[in-house]
Amino acid sequence: MSTTDESTALVPNAARKAYDGQDPEASKNFHDTRDMSTEMHQTEGGFLKPLIFGGLDGILTSFAIVAGAAGGSMPIPVILVLGFSNIFADALAMGVGEFLSSKAENEWILSERMRENWEMENYPEGEIREMIDMYKERGMSHEDAVTVINTMAKYKDFFVDVMMAEELQLQVPEEDHKVESMKEGVAMFCAFASFGSLPLLGYVIIPATFPSLPEEMLFTAACVVTGIVLFLMGSVKSMFSASNWFVCGMETFLLGGACATLAYTIGQFVDGLVS
Repeated sequence: MSTTDESTALVPNAARKAYDGQDPEASKNFHDTRDMSTEMHQTEGGFLKPLIFGGLDGILTSFAIVAGAAGGSMPIPVILVLGFSNIFADALAMGVGEFLSSKAENEWILSERMRENWEMENYPEGEIREMIDMYKERGMSHEDAVTVINTMAKYKDFFVDVMMAEELQLQVPEEDHKVESMKEGVAMFCAFASFGSLPLLGYVIIPATFPSLPEEMLFTAACVVTGIVLFLMGSVKSMFSASNWFVCGMETFLLGGACATLAYTIGQFVDGLVS
């Protein structure tokens, strides 16, 4: 959700270690000693989505351009012009798209909350009955469901938020959701542009540092850099899931390799047709 605070992207180390080790005593110690205001659970990953998605999309897009251009035997200036212009244009489009989509989703959720609030004001009995039936369907007895729902219904704003989560499966955004949406858009832009520039930087840095190296080595260097970054990004992604870091790293590496292979092959094929 776009309204998730950046700090909620991480579960506390002690809680995560207790879960990974299936250690109930460690989990008990953590909850007994923690500050109630500091426990953080994974929700939607905070800025994890725009950072990982933007970074992966950026580096794969850039490397696909490099691979296709190398397969088509294009000169280095053409690769750099195509690469950097495309990366920053795509980064801007991705950032704006992330902001607008997140903002639109939050505005729709808030409109749904207004509707639920209106229904609660005009026909609370119906809303309460719906929630009682829902809790009964989940296994709660009629008496307990009535007690729980009637208690929560005393606090209207709280009860409306509960209905949003339980009935509509929607998390109500914070009041500053537009600011959070803007932050996600900026994160998407920065991740896309920075990671997308990596395969291209070798075409700038290596000739200046090692002018005697043949041009073929530049594409090899781009492949090595991109492969390492893809593996590292996949490994970092495993920190936010239950997957093994090596498996996540290899998965991302292989997917990136498949994209680059397709781009290189198409570049060679088209070059053969037009040459």
